[in-house]
Amino acid sequence: MARNASRAGRPAHSSGLHLVWGALLLSMLSGCGGGDGSAAADDPSPPQAATAAAPQANPGTETDPTQQDPGLVPATAWEWDLPSGFPMPRVPQTNPMTVEGVELGRNLFYDRRLSLNSDLSCAHCHQPAKAFTDGLPKAIGITANELHARNSMALANVAYNSTFNWANPNTRSLESQALGVLFNETPVELGWSDREDEILARLSNDPVYTDLFDRAYPGQTDPVTTDHVIKALASFQRTMVSGTSPYDKANGGDVLAMSESATRGRELFFSERLECFHCHGGFNLSQSVDHEGVAFDQSQFNNNGLYNINGTGAYPADNTGIWEFTGKDDDMGRFRAPSLRNIELTAPYMHDGSIATLESAVDHYMRGGRLINDGPLAGDGAQSPFKSSLISGFDLTGQEREDLLNFFRSLTDWEFVCDPAFSDPFGNLAPHPDCS
Repeated sequence: MARNASRAGRPAHSSGLHLVWGALLLSMLSGCGGGDGSAAADDPSPPQAATAAAPQANPGTETDPTQQDPGLVPATAWEWDLPSGFPMPRVPQTNPMTVEGVELGRNLFYDRRLSLNSDLSCAHCHQPAKAFTDGLPKAIGITANELHARNSMALANVAYNSTFNWANPNTRSLESQALGVLFNETPVELGWSDREDEILARLSNDPVYTDLFDRAYPGQTDPVTTDHVIKALASFQRTMVSGTSPYDKANGGDVLAMSESATRGRELFFSERLECFHCHGGFNLSQSVDHEGVAFDQSQFNNNGLYNINGTGAYPADNTGIWEFTGKDDDMGRFRAPSLRNIELTAPYMHDGSIATLESAVDHYMRGGRLINDGPLAGDGAQSPFKSSLISGFDLTGQEREDLLNFFRSLTDWEFVCDPAFSDPFGNLAPHPDCS
């Protein structure tokens, strides 16, 4: 049974246009990225059909927008239906969750007209069939010939992120993350800088969108604004909660949900022998989380020994981790450990997509760091002076290695991946072949 799309949310400390630009427009690669990139610029996707699979909420539960005419229909408050054991997402007061806002956000997320050249949508970098990644080592924006420095991150459970992107301690809400994707210039992603009026006019001139904006933001003279685009995108992404994988079902008491091999792999994963859970623990298999009830900042960044250029601990100049922000030696190569949910579908791996397969990722951690024998990046990551002490390496038998891999495969949530509430309303991006 398809999940009813009542998915997660995330804290936001500001409302889009009122954020400080300088810090927020650095290193923003995950959040919305592009469509499938194959449409011609003169053939944008018409936003029909989006309402068919729109997520539902219980009738009669409504927000109470202030300063509205009595005759206006207020937006319908979103009702969460979270997986067992999942906490309530933290939602910013400036962007309350509504059914209409989520529906608008889904249309915008998949619409190529949201990019300057009408070639790419957010979904270009976050495709449903790949668990909302793109399968590329590094993301590509509208300029096509300009590679981003980093790999597109998966979107499952972004509602619970304490920070966004691979290594930006300053981006702490889906709203601020979306702002960066729209306006970034280095690299260009969707290309809104100095052209936002042109892109907004495309939406204002479309009667489907004027209706969607009116229903999401009732009572406003001109609801088609950059601020509302950002808020709607954030609202849609907050609903993308993944928590019904075989691993989750086994945790809920279903003894047949995981294979015997995957169950043994789970024991290895959560053992002190492997240490994996220190960075990938908790309900989201990531320690960097935030939600209602969290009182302290749980942001976490680690150096996993991927590089040690010339034995100095250095990383490639365009990928230095949070050192880019702090300038502290100990922050060289420190990146956020993402959730491992649906990891089977999100190759290639690491912040720069430099490890091609899940098997190779396991081998990297078994060794305790990567050895690059020659070339400009040569060095032994296992010997990096800045590597986390948790990355110490471990030995596995052939069977144990396969058990660990099967545990990772048990994290694939097909109900999430195949959920029609997260699908492309324009039909440009096909679901995963295993979705029936």
